[in-house]
Amino acid sequence: MSIVKDMSLAPSGRTKIEWVRSFMPALSSIEERFQREKPFAGLRIAVSVHLEAKTANLGLVLAKGGAEVYLTGCNPLSTQDDVAAGIASLGVNTYGIYGVDEAGYEDLLVKSLECHPHLIVDDGGDLINLLGGSHKELGDCLIGGCEETTTGILRLKARERDGVLPCPMMAVNDAKAKHYYDNKYGTGQSVWTAIMDTTNLIVAGKTVVIAGYGWCGKGAAMRAQGMGANVIVTEVDPFKALDATMNGYRVMTMDEAAKEGDIFVTVTGCKDIITPRHFAVMKDQAILTNAGHFDCEVDVASLKQMAVQESVRRENIQGYTLPDGRTLNVVGEGRLVNLAAGNGHPAEIMDMSFAVQALSLEWLVRHKEQLETKLYKVPDSIDDEIGRVKLAAMGLTIDQLNADQERYLTGWQVD
Repeated sequence: MSIVKDMSLAPSGRTKIEWVRSFMPALSSIEERFQREKPFAGLRIAVSVHLEAKTANLGLVLAKGGAEVYLTGCNPLSTQDDVAAGIASLGVNTYGIYGVDEAGYEDLLVKSLECHPHLIVDDGGDLINLLGGSHKELGDCLIGGCEETTTGILRLKARERDGVLPCPMMAVNDAKAKHYYDNKYGTGQSVWTAIMDTTNLIVAGKTVVIAGYGWCGKGAAMRAQGMGANVIVTEVDPFKALDATMNGYRVMTMDEAAKEGDIFVTVTGCKDIITPRHFAVMKDQAILTNAGHFDCEVDVASLKQMAVQESVRRENIQGYTLPDGRTLNVVGEGRLVNLAAGNGHPAEIMDMSFAVQALSLEWLVRHKEQLETKLYKVPDSIDDEIGRVKLAAMGLTIDQLNADQERYLTGWQVD
């Protein structure tokens, strides 16, 4: 039985789902084959990803492949109540309510796992934390799972290193179809769409500080620069910092950047990136946003303690007035801005990411007898298949190597 806010919202949710399905051709192609072959017949799949329309489409595709799907969110502020109702009305077990507190959020995660899943799709590691910790008993049927995001992969690597990984996992975030496309172009667009729609302010002419120059940071910086912003990058990795410099951005520490920024976007996957000493020197009306998975990059709790007044500036914007009269504005409570204050990545982007998820789950089932409890790389064959399908859907063709060229590139003898 599904747990959603209001089933009367289902028609609106179904409309959103149908819209994105029209723009996800790679996943549609996989769905057609899954419907014929039923690779997940008799299997239960628990999915914890941002509960909005593109994720709902993934749930439908897996269900068409024969799975019994249990769908929940991975962030209480990214769940869309109408989509949750819509996908529940289409027969997918759904557990998601916007804005629940931490205890309520965990309860919904646990509900999705009470099916004793054979497979999981995780986004940030919440399901793995439960299955490897307080709810180990719910993982007794596990074949394996997939992880969607950078933060989750880092935690899986740490679990693997310490010997506490509860099941084989696929590093979906590291697939080419995911980080080249989703992290760079998806984050680049959706972060700025959310910021612009929420603030109703111009980007051109402003100083934008991007904390972290991984794939997500590259996308956010690129789009800010394209809209006329003066972009500063902060980094801890010397080569990423050099890369940012070569791309025309100013590189400095956050201590320096805090004094200059008009808009801040943290994209590091780490914690305590913007802290009280940075708040103390920021401009009046600076805008603070986070595009990393968890809400620990901007220290909002400390900002609340520093403030003498807190007010709602606009929907999804909280203003904190400091003793000297300056006001700092936090978007989406410091949570993932493109989902807490927006609609997430475009459908065409998530088409490729969720295609990786679907095919990786199928790979786990096919190879279940040979799997070890470790983190697996997504096979190149899956990446290449998705790339070809996406190119075809876009009406694009590329050259192919002939046998002689293949030998030249892969051999050591030169004819």
